[in-house]
Amino acid sequence: MKGRKRKRLQRGSLLSRYLLIVLLALLFIPVVLPLTMAGYGIFDLMTQKPAPPGANAAYASVGKLEKLWHEAALNLAGKDDAAVDGKLKKLHATYPKAAMFWVDGAGTTRLQLKPAGADSAAAGKLLQGIPAKWDAAAAIQYMKDSRDTDPVSIVAFMGDKADAGQGFMVMQIPAALTKADQGARFSLWYFAVFFLFFLFFASLSWMFFIGIRRRLLRLQTAMSFREASGLPQAVVPGRLDEIGRLEIAFNTMVGELAAGREREAAEDELRRRLIADLSHDLRTPLTVIRSHLHVLDKENLSGRAKESLGLMDQRIESLSGLIDNLLSYNLLSSGKVTLKAEKKEMLRLVRESAAAWYPLWEKEGFQIEIDLEGEPLYWTVDESWFRRILDNLYQNVVRHAGSGQYIRIAADTVHGRRAIIIEDHGKGMEGGEGKRGAGLGLSIVDLLLKRMELGWAVESTKQGTSIAIFHPGAAAENLNQF
Repeated sequence: MKGRKRKRLQRGSLLSRYLLIVLLALLFIPVVLPLTMAGYGIFDLMTQKPAPPGANAAYASVGKLEKLWHEAALNLAGKDDAAVDGKLKKLHATYPKAAMFWVDGAGTTRLQLKPAGADSAAAGKLLQGIPAKWDAAAAIQYMKDSRDTDPVSIVAFMGDKADAGQGFMVMQIPAALTKADQGARFSLWYFAVFFLFFLFFASLSWMFFIGIRRRLLRLQTAMSFREASGLPQAVVPGRLDEIGRLEIAFNTMVGELAAGREREAAEDELRRRLIADLSHDLRTPLTVIRSHLHVLDKENLSGRAKESLGLMDQRIESLSGLIDNLLSYNLLSSGKVTLKAEKKEMLRLVRESAAAWYPLWEKEGFQIEIDLEGEPLYWTVDESWFRRILDNLYQNVVRHAGSGQYIRIAADTVHGRRAIIIEDHGKGMEGGEGKRGAGLGLSIVDLLLKRMELGWAVESTKQGTSIAIFHPGAAAENLNQF
């Protein structure tokens, strides 16, 4: 079963079809030429008509002229020279375009009759090289040279016998008069058939390669075009050859991609629902635990117990912030958050946000540098979500770069762009302490900045981290880091 299917595919493959074209090309000369000749012969037999009467019709049949010439020689047996001259002149009057002469028994060339219009190119070859005196060798050589040449020579012995001793007579006819346009007709037929076969072969090859090109272009268009889902569209498979199997494989790939995209969307939706449910479910017990911690904090506890309660409260607060970030990231990545973009003066907004964090930085012993002077900086942002961006960045400095006890907030120009700079002296993102949760906070920052069509760049070393927030359209350079 598989063997029959494989053979059927091989017969319909591009390779087998191309090999068939190559075989036709190889058989073009050895087959087409004999077929052309045979076809011409059949056509000539079917359409052959008697030669129309005309000036050259009398010379068309060499066989008839030979028969006539030999009968005339037979009738001249025993005749004198005057009778021979008279007979030749009479024959020449009937065939004026032929040249005639005769040689007597002594080998002397006698009467030579030139053709009418002896100045023509065809007649110029007649009566050339005729010796005045003949011997046996000259006669034999002339008869040998006159076979199948131009002019056609017909030789007959007087009395139609070589031993009659009266010599021989010769008629010379231009070869062009005996062909009667047969060669021209054959040439025309041959070239017409040859051209038709060539045209057929060229058309077959052209159609073969044009068909391949059309199908490949259709497949290329399908690969380039994207539907609303972002996937290429399927194609209608054609002939079951190599390209057809490629089209089927392409359709299979498109189907698998679509199925994978659907599975991914379903899994993503399940993950978002799970995160949202967990975030809401965790908030209630954390709130209860924190309320009980406040109750315990009012009791008369030892210093060590109060320190443990403070540490527990800090960890619960961190966990609550992590849940908030997780929920925010889930909402942002699902596209369920609608931003209200408005034109805002950014330096004022950053100063207000920094002022809210100032007491905490002082409590943690941070050295604080704020340089937000200069010309007003206007960007189109959602104010509440941009404050969330700043809060996440400030929080990362406190949690993960606290060892440096330094923060700098400034408005500066970086590579031709006015940017908001937040800098610390921590151990960098690779070596910072307490890294858990930092990646999620920065992911939220990245999502929000992209939604607001803002850019940001990070430079982090063991001596600290610098973050620049800028408007991409403010300068032409592409800022990866500064």
